[in-house]
Formats: sequence, C-alpha cells, structure tokens
Amino acid sequence: MAHKQPILDTSPKVSDEIRQTTCYMCACRCGINVHLRDGKVNYIEGNRDHPINKGVICGKGASGIMQHYSPARLRAPMKRVGPRGSGQFEEISWDEALELATEWLGNVRKTDPKKLAFFTGRDQSQSLTGLWAMKYGTPNFAAHGGFCSVNMAAGGLYTFGGGFWEFGDPDWDYTKYFMLFGVAEDHASNPIKKGIGKIKKRGAKFVSVNPVRTGYNAVADEWVGIRPGTDALFVGALIHELFRAQQIDLDYLIRYTNSPWLVIQDPGAADHGLFARDADGNPLVWSNEAGDFGSGKVSDLSASLTGTRTLPDGRTGRTVFELMAERYLDDEYAPEAVEERTGVPATQIRKIAAELAHVAFKEEVIIEREWTDAWGRKHDKLIGRPISMHAMRGISAHSNGFQTCRMIHILQILLGSIDCPGGFRYKPPYPKQTPPNLIPHGAAGDIKPEMPLGGPHLGFPHGPHHLLLDEDGGPNRLDKGFSWDAPMSAHGLMHMVINNAANKDPYGIDVLFMYMANMAWNSSMNTPGTIDALTKTDENGDYVIPKIIYSDAYYSETVPFADLILPDTTYLERYDCISLLDRPISEPEILADSIRYPVVEPDRDVRGFQTVLIDLGARLGLPGFVDDAGAPLYPGGYPDYIVNHERKPGIGPLAGFRGKDGSEYGVGEKNPDQLKQYIENGSFWQQKLDPEHAYFRHANRGYLDWGIEKGIRLTPDATIFQLYSEPVQRFRLAAEGHGDRQPPERARDRIQTYFDPLPFWYEPMEESMVDTDKFSLHAITQRPMHMYHSWGSQNAWLRQITAQNRLYIHTSVGKQIGAKDDDWVWLSSHQGRVKCQVKLMDGVNPHTVWTWNAIGKRRGAWGLSDDAPESNQGFLLNHLISELLPSGGGGYRYSNSDPITGQAAWFDLRVSIEKADGDEKTEPFFEPLGTGNQKPSPLKVAFGAEFRRKAR
Repeated sequence: MAHKQPILDTSPKVSDEIRQTTCYMCACRCGINVHLRDGKVNYIEGNRDHPINKGVICGKGASGIMQHYSPARLRAPMKRVGPRGSGQFEEISWDEALELATEWLGNVRKTDPKKLAFFTGRDQSQSLTGLWAMKYGTPNFAAHGGFCSVNMAAGGLYTFGGGFWEFGDPDWDYTKYFMLFGVAEDHASNPIKKGIGKIKKRGAKFVSVNPVRTGYNAVADEWVGIRPGTDALFVGALIHELFRAQQIDLDYLIRYTNSPWLVIQDPGAADHGLFARDADGNPLVWSNEAGDFGSGKVSDLSASLTGTRTLPDGRTGRTVFELMAERYLDDEYAPEAVEERTGVPATQIRKIAAELAHVAFKEEVIIEREWTDAWGRKHDKLIGRPISMHAMRGISAHSNGFQTCRMIHILQILLGSIDCPGGFRYKPPYPKQTPPNLIPHGAAGDIKPEMPLGGPHLGFPHGPHHLLLDEDGGPNRLDKGFSWDAPMSAHGLMHMVINNAANKDPYGIDVLFMYMANMAWNSSMNTPGTIDALTKTDENGDYVIPKIIYSDAYYSETVPFADLILPDTTYLERYDCISLLDRPISEPEILADSIRYPVVEPDRDVRGFQTVLIDLGARLGLPGFVDDAGAPLYPGGYPDYIVNHERKPGIGPLAGFRGKDGSEYGVGEKNPDQLKQYIENGSFWQQKLDPEHAYFRHANRGYLDWGIEKGIRLTPDATIFQLYSEPVQRFRLAAEGHGDRQPPERARDRIQTYFDPLPFWYEPMEESMVDTDKFSLHAITQRPMHMYHSWGSQNAWLRQITAQNRLYIHTSVGKQIGAKDDDWVWLSSHQGRVKCQVKLMDGVNPHTVWTWNAIGKRRGAWGLSDDAPESNQGFLLNHLISELLPSGGGGYRYSNSDPITGQAAWFDLRVSIEKADGDEKTEPFFEPLGTGNQKPSPLKVAFGAEFRRKAR
C-alpha cells in the first residue's frame, strides 16, 4: 500500500508583526526583521532590502534574541553601598541617580573640568558623546578606537584620505586578486563572506596574510602564515620586487600622489625633509614641459618623478619617488633578507609580487564611461588595476602598526589600485583631505570652569603645534594622548585611563564616567593591575579615583567596581543613530545611514544611555543642550536630538529624508517626520551615487562637487595621496631641536627613530625590550565568527558553540614540551602567567600561539553560574599584557602602544610555555564578584517554548 506523504507547513506563521531595525551583534550594522508575537521577540532574520546584508544574517545576528532576553540584563539604577568589587548595591530611582550624577559632574565642571574622564566603548554614537564632552569642557574624552583600530584609521587617513574597515571595501565585482591582512573572523563577517563568495565564484585569487589559518583564511587560495608584527617587512619586500622589476603605475603616481613633489635636502636645517614650496605655499615639482618649477597641486602630467634639482633658494630638492626607490630597493627589503624574520620564503614573496604585477598591468579592467577629473580633464573610460586589499586589527594592534598600515597603502598606490575598477573603493563620505582637516582641542589654555572646549577632542595633528600640552609641555590629557608620548593619537588611549588616574600620572581625577567599556576585564591590559587601580586607596582609606559612574546593559565585570550604575537598554529597546557624522553604513556605490528604534519596550527600569546623557547635559546647563532660558533643547531625549540637532545649518545626525517633506538629503531643513520615514523605509536610508562618480573619487570633479553640495566634503580640491608624510617629518624635526615645541630629552631618540615620513618596518616595542630567547613565542588573540567583543559569550545560544577557550599551538611546539590536546600548560610573559589548556594544530605560524578573545569570564559576572566553563576553563591573555613597557632610558615607562598613534599593542606579546601540573582549572582564578541585586539566573536558559505551546 502506498504511503501518504505527510502534509507539512513549510511557512508557519511566526509572528503577529514584523518590525525592521539595525542589528547590534557586531559592527556590520546589518538590517534585520524582528518578528514579534504577543509583544515579544520571536524570531530575527535578515532584511532582504537592506544595502549591507541584503537578507543575509549570521549566527550572531540571529542570536540577538538571547542577547535581548539575557539574565544578565541590568534592571534599575543602582548606588554602591559596599566596597568596590563587592557588588553590594541598592536600587534607586532614576531621579535620585540623575541628581547624584548631576551633583558629581556639576562640582567638577565648576572647579576643573579636566577632572572628569569620560570614555565610551563601541557605542556608535560618538558624534553625540563627543559633543557632550566638548560642551562639558573636559579634554578627557575618547572611544574604544585607541585600543582597537586607530593605526588603521590614522595610517589610511594620513596617506590617502580613507582606509580599511569602515572607510572602504574591495571592489568585489571586478577584483581579480584579493589580499587579506590580519582580519579576525568576527569583523565585517557578512560583507566579507559575501565578497569572498563573489570572488571565488569568478575565479579571482584570494591570498590571506595571517599567523592563523581559520575562518576567512581557511578558504584562501594561498595562506601566508606570517610571524606577528612583521607584515611591513613582508610588504616592503613586495615593494622591493615591484621597484626592482619596474612594475609600478608611474602615470597614476604623477596624476594622484605627491611622488613628484620635491623634498628639501638640507640636513640640520629647520626645514630639512619638508616639501619645497612656492611663495603661495604650493609644493614644488619639476615640470619637464615648462622646463621650470611648477605647483604640485595642479597635477602637471609632465612632472618629473626623478632627479635632483637645485631649488630657487640654491639648496637641493629630491622627489618623493626617488627617496622611495632608494629606501625600498635597499637590500634590507630583499626577499632573502626578510624570509627568516617573517617566516615567509623568498620564493613565495617573489611569486606574490610577480602575480600582483601581472594582474595589475596585464589584466586591467576597463569600463567605458565618461568622467571628468579634478583638473577639468575629460576621460572616456575608467582604467582599473584589479588588485584589492583589506586589513584590520591584526595589523593595527602592533606598536609598528601605523607604519605597517601606511606600507600596505603604499603598495596599493604603487599598483594604482585605489578607487579604481577592481581595486579598493572608498565608502562615502570618504575620501577626506590628506592630512585631514580635523584638529584636536584640549590644551592647557582651552580648559576653563563652566566653559566648553573650542572644538572636538580628537583629530589629526599636522605637527607639534597641534599637540595638547600643559603649561610645562607635559600631557594635558589623562591618557597622554596628543602629547610627546603619542603625538598623533587620533582616537586617544582609552587603555591607559584607569592606570593613569590611579597613579595620578599626569594628574588625578574626581570622576570617571564610562559607557559600555568592560575595562575591568577583557578591554584592559594587565587585568589584575587594572582591578587594583579601580580599588586603590590613599593614606586616608579613600579611593584614589573618587567617583565612578558606569552605564551598561548587562552585569559585566566592570559593573561591581562602579559607584553609580545607569542601566542601559538592549539594542531592541532603544533609539540609535548610525550617522555620517560618526560610523555610517555607506557602501562604495551608495551614501547611507540608519537608525535603531524600540521594536519592544523595556520591561525593566532602564533607559537608553544617549537619552540619559542628553538629560544630564540639560541638568548641567551645557551649551547646546539648553536654550537661552535654560530649558532643555531636547526634552524628547535622543529621538528629539536625532531629528532637531544640527551640526551645521542643514546638516544633522541623519542625512536622509531631510527638508520639511523629506524629499532632500545630505543638507536640508529639519523634518519632524524624519524618524517615521526611516522606520517606514526599514530603518535605513540610501542614495545611489551617479555612475560617473563611482571611481577615482579622490580626483573626480563630479563627486567632489557633489560632496560639497551634500555636506560631506569641506573642499572641492582633490585628495592628493601622501606617500611621504610631512606631518610626521615635522615631529622628527622637533626632536632634532627645531621649533618652539620640542620633546623632552627622554623622547628625542624615540621620535627621531620612529617618526619617519616614509613607511618602514621596525621591531615591535615589547619585542625589542624583553628577552626573546626566554619568551620565544608570539601570542595573539582572535574573536570567533560567532561572537563579538565580550557580550557574545553570555549569550545562551552562542555559548553552546564556544563556552571555553583553548590555547592553540603548533604541533611542533606541542612535541617540544610533550603536550597533547587538552593538556594544561603555563603561559608566561614578563608581566605574569596564566594556566590554560592547549589544542594542537598545523594551521598556525610555528612561532605563534593564539586563543579566542573574551571567552574567559570572571565568576559573578554576566549572569553565569560559578561552575560555568567560561570562568573555570576559560582564560584571558590580557593578564599577561602589561599596559606599560619595561623601563626605558631614565626609568620612564611608556605605554605599551604604538609610539606614533598610541594604539594599544595587544599583539606584541611575547611568551614562554611549559607543561603544568596540579589542579585542572584556569589561573589566575579570581574570587567571585558580588552579584548585588541581580536575580539569580535560571539553571536552564531556553527560549521559544511559550510560542510552541500556543502553536499547538
């Protein structure tokens, strides 16, 4: 008898309503459809109409349900009633919490605003938090970029007005050769996965440069298993080979870069190494056509790339190109010279260099499309070098990362592959000018009681005259940003704030105010030392950091150390603005931004941090947050601010649906229905670029003029790529004794050594200061594709994938120490040691050990039970990383950071390894944190049963 096939409902109804918002489970900012049933979140899927993910959703995004319903969510404002770390709190009302915060913050502002340190995590609302801190008047503000990606941002913006990550993307549709440097699996996971899928389908070659072969690197056609911190040496060898073989796009260099600019050669002079300039300040080139000097700003196609010239004042000038050729043709960058240090065979280096040259110059992409360049020249086609590159934290998180980033960009530019078909493509509103126009504020004279700063805290110094120093020439910022310790620290040094405050170096503070930055655990170097700093007392028994205000959505490891808790909402319960003023969602072919809005209302006594900050601004009477009569400017909180705030006339947080009827974009009147129109459009807005504006936007007249019209550019001038960086040279000249502002004696050699206007490789700081025979291994971290920052490992669904981490070591290292899978080992650095379990693998550089970051948790945090694997078998490498380098000359200890930008050098860590005996649990093993008024988590965390019961 034939069996009947069961009738299955393949499209069961999963919701009563669908609301569209923006994901927050990583930094991709994908569009999501949130399915609601009986007012509760039932299901999350990708939004097919969204420009970022086009319907794709990853495991993190789909698991946002469990983030939203986490047992670790904070429930109400709290005031500490026991010692810091004890978790002894009492719940208080919002009125009391805000009155207390206003009192603490108001007292500081009336006396000395710099005694407030306000630092935030990955909040995606830096345009608001920065404005608030500026109006408050403290110099001490920054976000998490200083310990994440400032080398990436600064290296790119100083070189070609853009950069990797949120500034641009590979041209996935046309590229034929893709190189990926140091990108962990969680970063841009949906866009990169989609892009790799595209190029794989087309047969383009994918080369990964990473000490670890997992994730994206595991599907690469060729893996370069490089030693950490040597990427610039490898890239320098590629450049060496291109120069040697004369495989360089000379026409591109003349048109778009400062390669023909003449550099003064007058050692000992105050302007040695600066550009020779005419009476109007224009950089000089030698025009072969005119037989005379001309301006480097006019893109003279006959400008000479070589030759030593006698300048009008009788001195000598050499072109940037000639100085570059001299540097990179040196034998120190020859493949044979770098192979041992990098771990990359000379034959592989030569092969990759030859492949790059072949694809760039023998497989060019031509698009028949008219466009006009910045100097009025008409073009009937777009010629592309289909080489694309992408990089992130594996490059950025080294103390030589700034120069490494610049070196990668030099490689791209020599091949002519910036913003061309098949190359790297800017995302609007980039490119910016080089160097960027934004200058930091917060020097001694800028700080006055009850007065705002004269401009933004963060920016891009053009020389020593832009440093933020005190009256004695020392740092005026608590983190020592924009001082001689880290002159070009475009994102600040958040990782140094707590340590410096506890040591009153350079001074003490009265209030530490932080938002969503887990600085008592995985976001700090030397975690035990940071905990000591948070609890440090003076001779009277008072805390050295007197007041700590903290806002978070969850009971993280940092919450118990705060004095006042301002509980945030989850991302499904609040408004957010992903703004062109901050970190937009633009793609290379579209200008775009987006919002979040409350798809569900909170079931706890919590408020969105941005609304709380605006409320505090009004209570404090900060300019820009109150009107002339002292009434709040934004009584409706953050949504009111998003719609009605203007940074300049017609320019607000959101670029879309401007004008009274929402028909304008970029610049336009306020639209009272703006948020409504965003919500109706899926919580995003996009404007496709004119096809004529799609490429060469650094020098595309149509794009430049459109950018001025729409408020995303300050000048119609072309962005000229700075292969040789004059701002960097100005700092070196100061170290040589020139100018009114000079570094202290302890810093002169440091600045002369590392502030080279042409990118170069140098040994990472820690490596040069510790016994590398003893600490012979490199140690780095990555984040798994299914988690992001610290909050993913509290997620009940994601924990089932990775609830504990292992130390991954090469099989040869395991054989050397007699270890097999799951054996316990001691991993030691000059700072301390941790005990952990190992896994052996072949897909890792033999001199490198690594683990997943932020899996290890401290007991008492995140709603996890005391026997949770995260706190018993999980561990952090942070315990081994010192926030300070070993003592240098004169006993001074610099931060463990890039000497140029102050980027935290997480990946410079050197370690030794040995088998461990004794208890099978991780060390150091901290006492559990007090859990305060948090409800105990259920023994079993599940979701969806109520919906299944109703379906039956």
